[in-house]
Amino acid sequence: MQKAMLAYIHVVDGMNRFIGRIVMYLIFVMIGVLLWSTSSKVFLTPANWTLETAQFLMVAYFILGGPYSIQMGSNVRMDLFYGDWSLRTKAWVDAFTVFFLIFYLAILLVGGLGSLAYSLGYFGPEPFQFLGSLIWTFVTEGKGAAQEMLGYLERSPTAWRPVMWPIKLLTCIGVFLMILQALAEFFRDVTRLREVAD
Repeated sequence: MQKAMLAYIHVVDGMNRFIGRIVMYLIFVMIGVLLWSTSSKVFLTPANWTLETAQFLMVAYFILGGPYSIQMGSNVRMDLFYGDWSLRTKAWVDAFTVFFLIFYLAILLVGGLGSLAYSLGYFGPEPFQFLGSLIWTFVTEGKGAAQEMLGYLERSPTAWRPVMWPIKLLTCIGVFLMILQALAEFFRDVTRLREVAD
């Protein structure tokens, strides 16, 4: 069991570290987009895509960088008492409170998947069944058959009017990665408790 937990921690940490190290450079892309937005307003015709693109980049930066932030311990904590506790007490508290985070993230993922189905044109009561069928059709029959399942694609109400499903899909992926990282943190706390007990 301990080897399985350590293997899980190693795989999830490595994956989220790789994604986080790439995603952290999106801040420079966002700066470039905002600089273009500013200069186009002054010297050229204002571009209507820049502000929303910067918002989408910020969402990707935040949501895909979240698991890496948890892994590095860079997330915000209320350190009123926590800093003075022993390693064992910290591990016990972290192992308990991580379930609140996982519960919150699971609810967020369920809502995000429902919103993703809506953005792909599904307005029925079974969004998970629709998404499962869509993925299965894409894998077995190809892109054309999957596109036939789509309805009216949700678009942003701005002048640019981009489709919304890519950013909603990215949000769902980011929340799922955070759930995986939260489980890795739980397993890490369990192994710390075992090491302290030995």
